[in-house]
Amino acid sequence: MMAWRSRAGSWAAWSGATGAILPHPGAHRGFLLHHQQRCGFRKVAKKAEPKKEAEQGELMQKRSVAPPLEPPTPQLPERSFRRLVKPLVFTVGFTGCSFGAAAIWQYESLKSRVQSYFDEVRADWLDKLRPQKQGDFRKQVNQWWNSLSEGQRTVTGIIASNALVFCCWRIPSLQRTMLRYFTSNPASKTLCWPMLLSTFSHYSLFHMAANMYVLWSFSSSIVNMMGREQFLAMYLSAGVISTFVSYVCKTATGRLGPSLGASGAIMTVLAAVCTKMPEAKLAVIFLPMYTFTAGNALKTIVALDTAGLIMGWRFFDHAAHLGGALFGIWYILYGHELIWKNREPLVKIWHNFRTRGPGSSSGSGGNGSI
Repeated sequence: MMAWRSRAGSWAAWSGATGAILPHPGAHRGFLLHHQQRCGFRKVAKKAEPKKEAEQGELMQKRSVAPPLEPPTPQLPERSFRRLVKPLVFTVGFTGCSFGAAAIWQYESLKSRVQSYFDEVRADWLDKLRPQKQGDFRKQVNQWWNSLSEGQRTVTGIIASNALVFCCWRIPSLQRTMLRYFTSNPASKTLCWPMLLSTFSHYSLFHMAANMYVLWSFSSSIVNMMGREQFLAMYLSAGVISTFVSYVCKTATGRLGPSLGASGAIMTVLAAVCTKMPEAKLAVIFLPMYTFTAGNALKTIVALDTAGLIMGWRFFDHAAHLGGALFGIWYILYGHELIWKNREPLVKIWHNFRTRGPGSSSGSGGNGSI
């Protein structure tokens, strides 16, 4: 945001400087008189008429007294909570669709697990029969992929998406599109989709590296707690919810401006793990010798973001951080029971739809079990 302001300020200074060098309207007029005529007589200068002289004096006086023209002040964006109705509807709808899609995805995963097991057994048997290739790049990639935990494999796609969006910020022709759709601003014309897309958007390499490192570090714990389907639903919903909290606080305080980054969603992951395992030991990457409990770390982060929100610190979007942290705490304490454990009616509807589909048979899915 500071970069955009500096560019606008430099443009304004340049335009003001160019306007200052325009020539005065009377700068090219000459006042030279001929000193001598043909007959050697000096031409007598005409006396200025008193009426004309009075008009010129009055005009000069008006010019000297008139105040200088001021540039028009830019119109401030409207601060209205009515503009937040659509973001609120989008937040509720997107959260419901995320958890509904995750429940259906989990159903399909469980249904195909038996078939996947037989496919893996067959693939292992074929690998034993085939001659082993030495130095095969694809084999090395597969070995690295299989060495990762389920949580690390799950967040790899998120990290790759963030890296792709980071590269798009470096393309000059995409700057206008990136600013409109990949930054969240309650004063913008586009309000809803940036709530999600800004979660994958980073302009600073250090900002992206720090966020992705925290996500990678907590990925194994959070996916072991929830499973990959529930985790992805919570992560995407957290990005939208934290952005909506930022919208509300910016509109209430009048500190309008663009924000971007995955910090709100990552704060949800951090808060969920720290709430579920408050006695777990954590350490800072640069100071591994100093350890502290996860519960104390969460309290410190929430206190710092609360102080930043009250005092108006502008370096971070503290409202989005707080919104993400509070959503993570709420989901572990109440949301899991309220949302995820009540997904059974939706799964039954999907199961009936799948078993009555054209590709189903009476013997494969007629008993109503997975």
